[in-house]
Amino acid sequence: MSRFLRQFIAIATAVGLLSTVGAQAEPLRVPVLVPITGFLSLEGTSQKNGAELALVGSDIAFSVVDTSTSPEIAVNAFERAVDAAGVVAVVAPMLGTQMLALLPIADEFGIPLITVSGTAKITELGSANVYRFFPGDAVVKTAQARYAVEERGVKRPAIISQTTAYGQSGRAELERNLTAIGASPVLQEALDISVKDMLPVLLKVQRSGADALLLHLHSGPTALIIRHARALGLDIPIIAGSAMHQPETAALLEPAELNGVCAESGSSPVSDDSEEMREFVDAYRRSFDREPDAFALGQYDGAKMILAALAAGAKTADEVRTHLQTASHAGLAMNYRSDGKGNMAHSAVIICYGAEDRVPQIVKRYENLTGTL
Repeated sequence: MSRFLRQFIAIATAVGLLSTVGAQAEPLRVPVLVPITGFLSLEGTSQKNGAELALVGSDIAFSVVDTSTSPEIAVNAFERAVDAAGVVAVVAPMLGTQMLALLPIADEFGIPLITVSGTAKITELGSANVYRFFPGDAVVKTAQARYAVEERGVKRPAIISQTTAYGQSGRAELERNLTAIGASPVLQEALDISVKDMLPVLLKVQRSGADALLLHLHSGPTALIIRHARALGLDIPIIAGSAMHQPETAALLEPAELNGVCAESGSSPVSDDSEEMREFVDAYRRSFDREPDAFALGQYDGAKMILAALAAGAKTADEVRTHLQTASHAGLAMNYRSDGKGNMAHSAVIICYGAEDRVPQIVKRYENLTGTL
């Protein structure tokens, strides 16, 4: 072998080794795209915090981008994020309209989305790239309806929901479940997110003869309608949607206003006294100086399942997707496993507040809900 050929081979080998080292040094990435401004800022900030708490200290590179509440902003953020090398998954917004806009391009790029969006439709469109780590509306609305009818004896419920995609999805599932168990709603009203005066809709509830008020609203409107219902003296049970379980929502109300209010949720970290949950709650408080909620915990568990996929040998988005599709994950909130559509969470809880403080108690658990009647 000539000296030139030996030098060429040595140089080529060295370049190859350097390239390999460079490729190995390139970090795997999980961009965090969440709504931290706009009407979903409380929920979106919880989602962000849960993802961060799971990913900080790992070998995963991540950055947080505010998607506000616009589908266009979410799409642009996703396209910029996946331009970087090494993206194996994306923490995707919990807002339903943003998720629906993201699914086609997630399929185009082949990037799995992990989210805590409750909007039922996102897992009904046949995408192999959506993985929901909060029980969808088909699950939590089953729990809300069953608790109202089976535990509280409700026969004539009124439903107040939001006009957003989230609100429409939850209202439809709640009506479907109530009707199936013999308690068809006597009134259904949808409110725009901008509505601040709840008296007109509450007077309709009063005139309808409803024996319970079932809510499916975002955080601010949930607190407003409960305050106005108390001021009106509307003396019927209030069973709210998941937004009510958030400590930030409860903080908008006095304990006397909260007394007797119940809500569905995927979990309630501040109500769970298990050792693992206490450790999570303490770590969350230290990191963010606020109380964790089910959205934070669901996103934490989702990010942890991504890390479990990587620990099991996944190195690409395709391999992470396969893990999400086929593996189970023992999270803090519950055990997660895909139903074949990307619904990973199949349990729900009902929480209720007392008059002494703003910490609810878990009064009922519903396990292994499929969302089918």
